[in-house]
Amino acid sequence: MATESDCEEDTTGKLTGSQLLAVDEDMREMAKKAAWSVSSCKPGNGVLSLHDDNLETYWQSDGAQPHLVNIQFQKKVKLQLLVLYVDYKLDESYTPSKISIRAGDGFHNMKEIKTVELVKPVGWVHISLSGSDPCETFIHTFMLQLAVLSNHLNGRDTHIRQIKIYGPRPNPIPNQPFHFTSKEFMTYSSIRKAQAQRLLQLKVDTATKHIVVQKPRCTDKHRQRRHAGRWANLVCGQAYIATMRTGVKCGLME
Repeated sequence: MATESDCEEDTTGKLTGSQLLAVDEDMREMAKKAAWSVSSCKPGNGVLSLHDDNLETYWQSDGAQPHLVNIQFQKKVKLQLLVLYVDYKLDESYTPSKISIRAGDGFHNMKEIKTVELVKPVGWVHISLSGSDPCETFIHTFMLQLAVLSNHLNGRDTHIRQIKIYGPRPNPIPNQPFHFTSKEFMTYSSIRKAQAQRLLQLKVDTATKHIVVQKPRCTDKHRQRRHAGRWANLVCGQAYIATMRTGVKCGLME
């Protein structure tokens, strides 16, 4: 996963940006799933400029600091990486120098999760949203907020040219509790899942045919139905258990 270390840094560890937008294949962009808003903007340089995939345009704030970018989702989502494009060479005093990243259910309970300092950045700034614990690879939230706390040269308003937000891709194999990173492994896992499904269908079909051919010896119609139903449940249950065992051996199920 791309982190702050993927950006160029000065001797103090402050971020300076990178010309490369480095994002792992197991991440997906979440911008289109969100509702975007800003605390203020200059006419013609509004919120749409933040995610129009055009580095020539930019959002310009028009008010007192801090300048806020709000990214809200209809349901809780997993977010791993925030990337913004800033250019000190073009924007000078409009360039952010200190940014706060906050998350929460809404405006009423936003909590700061990270503060980042920039020094004359030119390019993409990668900000990991993972925690200090190696197991905390993402945050689970309804809302993410970027707050520009200060600008270079004590500038008042700010320019940000692009913002991208990434989360983990959904697992393509639902019954598998972990993600494969290799395309070959994903292919073989899908094949094993399909084989297990075919095995289950084959056993169920066989059981159904057996029920039709082997008529119950009972003479009473109601007893015949009950007998056939019990037989079907027994055989289909055995088929399901056998298929579950196959799935475990294939690594499809826990």
